[in-house]
Amino acid sequence: MNREFAASSDIGFTPAVKAIQTRKGSRGGYAHMEEGGGWRTEIDAALAAFISEQTSFFLATATADGQPYIQHRGGPAGFIKVLDRTTLAFADYKGNRQYITQGNLSENPKAYIFLIDYVNRRRIKIWGEARVIEDDQALTTALMPKDYKARPEQTILFKIKAWDSNCPQHIPLKFDAADVAAAIAARDARIAELEAEVAQLKQKPAN
Repeated sequence: MNREFAASSDIGFTPAVKAIQTRKGSRGGYAHMEEGGGWRTEIDAALAAFISEQTSFFLATATADGQPYIQHRGGPAGFIKVLDRTTLAFADYKGNRQYITQGNLSENPKAYIFLIDYVNRRRIKIWGEARVIEDDQALTTALMPKDYKARPEQTILFKIKAWDSNCPQHIPLKFDAADVAAAIAARDARIAELEAEVAQLKQKPAN
C-alpha cells in the first residue's frame, strides 16, 4: 500500500474521480479492488519482462501550476532499465534542447509513464515521481544501450508509486517495421527454396 494514500490507486482515483464513478455506476467494482490495497506498487517479473521488450514510451510531467506535457522517449529494446523493485532509469538523449520535461521536474517531481504494445495489444500505466541526474556520467554511460547512435546527456530516474494495466479494447494492431521486414525476408527465402525445388523436379526425366 502506498503510504500517502488509503489505497495505492488513490493516486489516480481522487475524490472527484470517485464521485463520477459513483454517479456512473462503476464505483462498486473499484471499491472492491481497493479493499486489497489498490494497484500494484512494485515491479514484478512480468512487468520487468514487458518493460525490457519496449522500444518506446510516453513520459508525462506538469508545471508547478498543473499544465501537463507529454514527451516521447525511444530506443532499442532494453533501454528502460529496472534498477530495483520500485525504480526505473534511462539515459536521456540530446534532442531539440527545449528542456520542458526537465524544467517541469525541477519544480514538480510528479510524473507518469505510459507504455503500449501494439502487437500484443497491451498497455501499462505507471504513476510516480522522477528526477534528472546531470552529474553522474558513469551512471548515464552504464544506462546507454550498446552501439546505439544517440548522444546521452543525463539520466532520468523514475520512482514508482503505483502501476496498472489497461484492457486491450480499442488498441489497433500494429507491427514494427523491423518485424515486418524480417517476416517478409523469411517469406521470400522460403519462396526461393520452393522455386529451387520445383526447378530441380522439372529437370528430372519422366518415368
